Amino acid sequence: MTASRPRSALRTFMASEAAGGFVLIGAAVLALIVANSPLADSYFGVLKSYLGPLSVLHWINDALMALFFLLVGLEIKREVLDGQLSTWERRALPGAAAVAGMLVPALIYVAINSGDPTALRGWAIPAATDIAFALGVLALLGSRVPASLKIFLTAVAVLDDLGAIVIIALFYTSDLQLGPLIGAAGGLAFLYGLNRAGVRSLIPYLLVGAGVWVAVLLSGVHATLAGVAVALTIPLRPTPGRPEATDSPLHTLEHGLAPWVAFAVVPIFGFANAGVSFSGLGIEEALAPVPLGIALGLFLGKQLGIFGAVWAMVKFGAAQLPADASWRQVYGVAILCGIGFTMSLFIGGLAFGEGTTRGDEVKIGVLAGSLLSALAGYVLLSASPRRR
Repeated sequence: MTASRPRSALRTFMASEAAGGFVLIGAAVLALIVANSPLADSYFGVLKSYLGPLSVLHWINDALMALFFLLVGLEIKREVLDGQLSTWERRALPGAAAVAGMLVPALIYVAINSGDPTALRGWAIPAATDIAFALGVLALLGSRVPASLKIFLTAVAVLDDLGAIVIIALFYTSDLQLGPLIGAAGGLAFLYGLNRAGVRSLIPYLLVGAGVWVAVLLSGVHATLAGVAVALTIPLRPTPGRPEATDSPLHTLEHGLAPWVAFAVVPIFGFANAGVSFSGLGIEEALAPVPLGIALGLFLGKQLGIFGAVWAMVKFGAAQLPADASWRQVYGVAILCGIGFTMSLFIGGLAFGEGTTRGDEVKIGVLAGSLLSALAGYVLLSASPRRR
């Protein structure tokens, strides 16, 4: 029998759960280096330059990130209909954790920035979790963390993303234009009709979906939400007992899109949005209310909200602790949920705009809170004994 060929190191890396997180970290570090180097003027100049009707930064944040939100929408639909969130019993614990994990960070931010009405626009920035970063840290820990906690973290992050999407739609939408909005609704209705008619080819969904994106962009609703809306119309045939089946259009699109989002879309977003110049930055600027509120919201608010919700649910018999997990490990995962990089930067851009002083403060707060959460969560989980 011929021995199978060993996988190359590159293929092993690309298939790794941590790979997407590593690439994103690299993109963020590179952005910080470039923004504090002689290339800084070119870096910021290119991002502000225009290609057609939008700047390069807007093309990245409004168009390219629509693919990220499309993938998020696909993941939410799959998990709710055919995955880890398919029953109310499975939704209870991560649902309570996600809600508390968004509420407590927001309250901390509001408490610190209560005297500044403009700064209060950023209340939702520390409410989000970056699943790529968090799962990347868990992957580094290997078997020291039980699989049930990875599933729990994924479920919390998926529901967290859903909450962030609702927040963006409700609180970060500009003046609505009725005509384009009606056009977007008509496109989505047409896609729903294709789904009901049993059309399984992805081509019409993607073509009409591109038109929906244009209409949403013109409507005043943030264009990336078109990705989520289109994702919800992609057909998924539930496969009881086979949640990882890949024979539906939704699974096909999700598996085809995931590598591009992980290794291209999100790193490009990170590189374009993480760059902040530290020139002239002192302790006073770093501890200003906006960055302080974001950093403490991510680092303290996330862990207090998520761990507190899990403790209450288990204490009162509403849910059970994830299998084979200790309280110490649950607390470590709660800390990791304070890594809020991608979605936090995205909401920060919506709240204060790009290239502003407040925008730089957002980056400082997100980077500080995410780094603290990653290091503290890793140290706590790495010191946890392996459970058999």
